[in-house]
Amino acid sequence: MASITRRQEKVLALVVKQYVETAVPVGSETLRKRSLADVSSATIRNELATLEELGFLSHPHTSAGRIPTEKGYRYFVESLMEEFELPPVEQRMIRHQFHQVTLDVDQWMRLAAAVLAHASHSAALVTAPQSTRCRFKNLQLVSISEQVALLVFVLQDGTVKQQMLALAQPMPQEELLRMSNRLSDHFNGLSAEQIRTLAIPLSSFEGSVVNIVVTLMQHIDHRSSHEIYRDGILDILRQPEFSAIERMQTLLEMLEQRHALEDMLADWAPERGVQVIIGGESQRDEMSEYSMVLSRYGLPGESSGVIGVLGPVRMQYARTIGVVRYVSTLLDDLMARMYGR
Repeated sequence: MASITRRQEKVLALVVKQYVETAVPVGSETLRKRSLADVSSATIRNELATLEELGFLSHPHTSAGRIPTEKGYRYFVESLMEEFELPPVEQRMIRHQFHQVTLDVDQWMRLAAAVLAHASHSAALVTAPQSTRCRFKNLQLVSISEQVALLVFVLQDGTVKQQMLALAQPMPQEELLRMSNRLSDHFNGLSAEQIRTLAIPLSSFEGSVVNIVVTLMQHIDHRSSHEIYRDGILDILRQPEFSAIERMQTLLEMLEQRHALEDMLADWAPERGVQVIIGGESQRDEMSEYSMVLSRYGLPGESSGVIGVLGPVRMQYARTIGVVRYVSTLLDDLMARMYGR
């Protein structure tokens, strides 16, 4: 990327901030009145022209002002943007919301999407945590009638499965409880394959319970996709970029393509930190007019998911990055609590 002078950097940063705020092309007089009062309009125009020649700004035909290009936004994000941290009052409010929900992954995901959307004024995308291999946490056997028991088992990522079991003979709840505790103690933290090969004596009924648990865990291990939680669709549609019906429709169609979104989130989310993808950098035609800010959360090697914000290229990058980073850290902590770390 071509190097630019300190003054050109200041002009570029001012153009980006002003355009992000107003969605109106920025002219030399606007810049001079805002922060460059000691610089002549002619000098500012020269700097704007140079930045345009270098590819950092573009010049809409219908306006005398300039707007940032993808290259301009990228330079701003990497070299000029001040790091943003959510104000303490916002942090406390968000933490309070998360601490109010129970250890329920679905509630976490919905809340995470709502918080991201509200704080960034863009669309939020959140995937539930998924284990490389699901791990057993505990099970319960509950007597329903003399002929039927309910099997409830929980995985370490919070997934809960239930299945009715036919009883060959009546079993008191006390015996079912002893079985539940015994199997839970033996299988805690194990994968489906480890449970299947574990050499412990089992009664016929216990063997059938173990077969059901292993089969369901293997099915979860081999599932190809999971739900993407979305929020903030109305927030992004209120942006000036989507005032035209055609662009609004294109955006909505893209957000409904779950498998494509899932692929993008999985491919682009970094192993660590926050990833910013600006417009055409994605090399996907449908994303050329959007930017994404992504982060993984969870426990490496155990269970992880992706959170992200999708918005127009004219995005409040500093605030969005700060919000995504903060919510990712909260979800890391919640996952650690779930896994007893």
